[in-house]
Amino acid sequence: MRTRRFRKPIVVQPGRVDRDRVVLSVSDAANVLLKDWPAPASETRLAAIEACLAVIRGEKPPRVARQAFIVAAKDARILLGEQI
Repeated sequence: MRTRRFRKPIVVQPGRVDRDRVVLSVSDAANVLLKDWPAPASETRLAAIEACLAVIRGEKPPRVARQAFIVAAKDARILLGEQI
């Protein structure tokens, strides 16, 4: 699988205060969404997972997954920073 990189990184804090994560690609985002997400039942998380899958399948550009990930991170209150 080819890694689809984001143009600009996203920084989240899905767990402990000293464990910030820098998300650089669709695969990074999918990994955080599937393994480290604090709110497993949220609709925005599920939408972000679907967006990542669409990018991995080649149906959408990486910016779609990036935006969905940002929305989900804001909803879960784990977004520390994004560069637009």
